[in-house]
Amino acid sequence: MFSGIRGRLLVIAGLCLMCLWALLGPLLTADNPEDRRPIKLGLDLRGGTHLVLQVSDPEGAMTMEARTDAANRAREIIGNRIDQFGVREPTVQRVGIDRIIVELAGIQDVDRAKAIIEQTAFLEFKIVSDGRDLLERLPAIDSVIVAALGEEAIPDEARVEAAPGLEDLFQQRDTAESAPSAQETQPRPLTSLLLESGQPGVFLVEEPQVETVERYLELPAVRSRIPNDIALHWGTEVKAIAGKTYTPFYATEAEPLVTGEYLVDAQAIRDPQYGTPIVPFRLTRQGGRIFERGTSRHVGDYMAIILDGKVQGDPPVIRDVLGDRAQIELGAGSTLTEAQDIALVLRAGALPAPMEIIEERTVGPSLGQDSIDQGRVAGVIGIALVVVVMIAYYRLAGVLAVIGLLVYVLIVLGGLAGLQATLTLPGIAGLILSIGMAVDANVLIFERIREEMEGGKTPRTAVDTGFQAALSAIIDSNLTTLITAIILYQFGTGPVKGFAVTLSIGIVASFFSAVFVVRTFMLMWLEWRAPSSELSI
Repeated sequence: MFSGIRGRLLVIAGLCLMCLWALLGPLLTADNPEDRRPIKLGLDLRGGTHLVLQVSDPEGAMTMEARTDAANRAREIIGNRIDQFGVREPTVQRVGIDRIIVELAGIQDVDRAKAIIEQTAFLEFKIVSDGRDLLERLPAIDSVIVAALGEEAIPDEARVEAAPGLEDLFQQRDTAESAPSAQETQPRPLTSLLLESGQPGVFLVEEPQVETVERYLELPAVRSRIPNDIALHWGTEVKAIAGKTYTPFYATEAEPLVTGEYLVDAQAIRDPQYGTPIVPFRLTRQGGRIFERGTSRHVGDYMAIILDGKVQGDPPVIRDVLGDRAQIELGAGSTLTEAQDIALVLRAGALPAPMEIIEERTVGPSLGQDSIDQGRVAGVIGIALVVVVMIAYYRLAGVLAVIGLLVYVLIVLGGLAGLQATLTLPGIAGLILSIGMAVDANVLIFERIREEMEGGKTPRTAVDTGFQAALSAIIDSNLTTLITAIILYQFGTGPVKGFAVTLSIGIVASFFSAVFVVRTFMLMWLEWRAPSSELSI
């Protein structure tokens, strides 16, 4: 089939039609304007965000193997989250021991994407404690805080006898009273900042004092005084009382009823009765049985729904035994988008370890458009120079090589579109480089043909011998370059991979163009030329 001109032309025509369909098909069939782009543009051309994340291990407790394993598992989970977030053509790749590179092209809401990527999404359901054990330990905790920081570091307003109630929020503490006793003026740094909310196990901390409470709780001596069966969590829903804002502070049981490892599905909707965002979720059968046993012992108690260490909304009362279905209520101040983000990270799974962003780079769309324009100019200039040199030096054979070069360009673009590859700025450089390689193969062939004709052979024999003699050199040069491109793709990151993809497609297309397409055109010319005419090369 390949020996006859008609069979060769059918192969070339069929391949060109396939490439044209790959380029024009999305324009004719896609409903989404974003999907109508036949070739996807990379981060450097379209604009977007480049993030480098690292496994967070501030205490250095993880081994190298554990960090590597955490990074591998986090890469899969982050990839799932980004896919559900809707980013097209993302790059999520692990590099080094514990780092992950994330490239999001064309993204609009960068902060939301970062929050979704970083969120650990560890879900727990815990019973709110009555707080008695914590209240009994508060005097001892206050004492160790004073011992650790020094009495001079405790502000005067922290000298109170006990934790004030909500009713004291509306009274002036500097009213004229009898001289306080020594006990009344003891420094109570933590007790003075915890306001009773009226619900057992739930306290309120004034917003400006949240960092102070966190600083106290981070002291090793304080952590050792907290009861082992108690866990402390901040809430997410800020409360406004008498013109001031307060953050809830919860004392819960240390052991959860069930965790998110049993979660199967989660969706975000609005409560049909109150209109507030909620996240209904479903557990596995095993998780449902565990949840049912746990809630059956605590009917009438408050249950905190904790995501990444923070209580979501107000803890609901367990009014009946719960099974494999329940819901997270976010509160009136939350939006449906926040609920959707929570549902997204819950479905994708919890990260095996916290991740922190150590590098962030943003590329604007205007910069990407400048790169496209400059790459287009460079490509046009390069092709134009190649066309002029080939026609001027090799005459009609150069014209045939230029036609083959047009087929090459069509194959490369169709290949990129068909494989849904992402075109980057280094990819444009690889495309231009492969153009030079395509011409280089034609130069080798034409020079061998000239040598054969100078030796006295007929044009047809010279063409056949020239292609056969140059074939081994062309295969060697293309094969070594293709191996290099494969290695770059395997071990490189985003832009380097883009260069490797376009270079690989260009190498295959240039080989086909030089060895098959140009030879077909030369055979056609030899078939149609007058017997007495010379070979124009």
